[in-house]
Amino acid sequence: QVQLVESGGGLVQAGGSLRLSCAVSGLTSSKYPMGWFRRAPGKEREFVAAIRWSGDNTNYADSVKGRFTISRDNSKNTMYLQMNSLKPEDTAVYYCAARAMLLGPVSAKEYEYEIWGQGTQVTVSS
Repeated sequence: QVQLVESGGGLVQAGGSLRLSCAVSGLTSSKYPMGWFRRAPGKEREFVAAIRWSGDNTNYADSVKGRFTISRDNSKNTMYLQMNSLKPEDTAVYYCAARAMLLGPVSAKEYEYEIWGQGTQVTVSS
């Protein structure tokens, strides 16, 4: 059974940093594109960042470019999201997701991700 488990969320002041992790288990290969999404209170879930299986291609939402960095360590079956210069509007539940497409490209489209974690809460106070 494939599982994605997020960790690293919490409460931080505006301007601070957090690093989210997404541990992957149950996949026979690490060669799948992955991404981060978030859902703020009262809003639809939105794309944050995505990364190709090899880590050589990434994509970011405009709202987080220059502040967030997505990365992965396939030897540890873990993906990360380093979040710097956090703003109150970054407050949301953050989800990691994986596409069930071996060697597939990055995607910002939620419906193209078949496997999801349970989410981790990030709260940024002003």
